[in-house]
Amino acid sequence: MRSITHKIETLRRAVAESRIQAQPDTIKRLLANDVPKKDILPIARAAGVMAAKKTPDLLPYCHPILIDWVQIEFETQETLITIRATVEAVAKTGVEMETLTAASVAALTVYDMLKPIDDSLEILGAKLLKKTGGKSGFKEIIPPGFKTAVIVTSDSTSRGTRSDKSGRLIVEKLRSFGLEPDYQVIADEKILIASAMSSYCEEGVDLVMTTGGTGLSGRDVTVEATEAVIDRVIPGIMEAARSHGQRRTPYAMLSRGLAGQKGKTLIINLPGSSKGVEESLDALFPALFHAYGMMKGLGHEVNT
Repeated sequence: MRSITHKIETLRRAVAESRIQAQPDTIKRLLANDVPKKDILPIARAAGVMAAKKTPDLLPYCHPILIDWVQIEFETQETLITIRATVEAVAKTGVEMETLTAASVAALTVYDMLKPIDDSLEILGAKLLKKTGGKSGFKEIIPPGFKTAVIVTSDSTSRGTRSDKSGRLIVEKLRSFGLEPDYQVIADEKILIASAMSSYCEEGVDLVMTTGGTGLSGRDVTVEATEAVIDRVIPGIMEAARSHGQRRTPYAMLSRGLAGQKGKTLIINLPGSSKGVEESLDALFPALFHAYGMMKGLGHEVNT
């Protein structure tokens, strides 16, 4: 089974369809409930709902999901019964297989209950019609000329006695979006950190991400440096990062990381630990890029 531990929960939705071909007289008798096995469509609907919930028991590599909604609809034509299944869940992984299973089992139930009166029945297949949710459902367009920078705040790293892993993780994440960030290491000095942030803002850098200096020691001053530079705080960014981290380690609550805006620049403080950085990046991207469309006055429209 594939690990989805790093994923965030989003609203997932999928629609699938299955079709059954039958004789015209079979369709007429089905609609009139003139069949040996009564109430075929209501029973098939119940079977489809049950199948959606049982999908992980049938398919070994499907993750168990708390399903929020299942709908089974039927449409009949002269020689065709179309079954459409819709499944919704707030989850880390999609509900395509639950939807396909629901449509397929509903079709099998109809087939089973109609076969005594029609030996020409044929299930024509099942196909996924639509799916939404997950990070792929929140793709953001990165503005042309987008500039980024990564600041590592660490006394030991600046002295060369400790290698940097966390900053490199941020760099690699930004590179995965086709960006090439500026990178520097600074000692844990408030004035130096604030000066570097201010310089990036003056240079028109769009996103400045820091790692380190968000803890509780006397030398952890990145947050204070950020407070001295930004015009306003954007609380939800670090709330999202801490909430994501808190579900994986209770120590996430001890990070004082701040996110804020200075003109058109966003400054975001990530933890010093590489694991904390990794989890924060999972929580923030790619949705973070949506902020730049909002800064242009686009609200929650797709960035352009």
